[in-house]
Amino acid sequence: MRTNQVWKWILFLMLCLIWGSSFKLMEESASVINPNRLAALRIFSAAVFFLPLAIFHFRSIPSRQIALVALNGTIGNLLPAFLFAFALNDPAITGPMGGILNALTPLCVVTIAILFYRDRVALHRLFGIGIGLTGLVLLTLLPVIRGEAELTVARLLPTLAILTGTVLYGINVNLVAHRLQGVKPLHLASVSIALMIIPTALLLWYFDFSTLAFEDQAVQAAIWKGIALGIAGSALATILFYQLLQLAGGLFASLVTYGIPVVAVIVGWIDNIKIDPLQILSLAIILSGVYLVNKRS
Repeated sequence: MRTNQVWKWILFLMLCLIWGSSFKLMEESASVINPNRLAALRIFSAAVFFLPLAIFHFRSIPSRQIALVALNGTIGNLLPAFLFAFALNDPAITGPMGGILNALTPLCVVTIAILFYRDRVALHRLFGIGIGLTGLVLLTLLPVIRGEAELTVARLLPTLAILTGTVLYGINVNLVAHRLQGVKPLHLASVSIALMIIPTALLLWYFDFSTLAFEDQAVQAAIWKGIALGIAGSALATILFYQLLQLAGGLFASLVTYGIPVVAVIVGWIDNIKIDPLQILSLAIILSGVYLVNKRS
């Protein structure tokens, strides 16, 4: 049992590092190549990476669950990739801000679990989520409080795109936890993402990916970052996430999104974005929420 607890936290930290740093890569890449091309490239790269495994593991998926596995790849990877790439192409949404908004996922997970699966969630865990969201709100509003930015209508659309992505993540977490529990993480991740290879190939063609200025070093760097996002941020991280999901449950697994803004802000600090004591306080509040949600009754 203790080994499972240690492994659970190792997976948690690995995912926080991978996904927390991915927002910076998305922000940089989306500013160079079209966000739609970036999203299609990301998932196509992940699908190519997983294709050999998927061919091997496809028969291990019950035929009655293939449609659910395809849905899993669509709402858990494909659509969110486009939503986040679109949002992070907007100057109003920085990498750290994307990570912060993404942390609304646990609230979506719990809400969907209660409404559609009639799950019961302990009061102290709901309280922990509330504390975590309080820290997120404070962290989000700090630029406004300091007078460095304003809440404008121009920020609404990219923010709604990320919020839509968190809803899709919430649906997907519950889908895996309630309908695909018997499928091994490696099988689920490899097959669900590999099934995206045809739609993403068509999307790359539709968005004229071949017309990019491949001789431009900035474009080359953006493409490599997109491939890295696909292999690390979508393929490998998906395996780790599904492993965490089956080991610790949907609620705790979704709380990875509380650690993501911590890493995203640290990456921003390394990139010379000012970090002040209020931001550190916000992160401490977020981590307190994670602790409460994980605490046993």
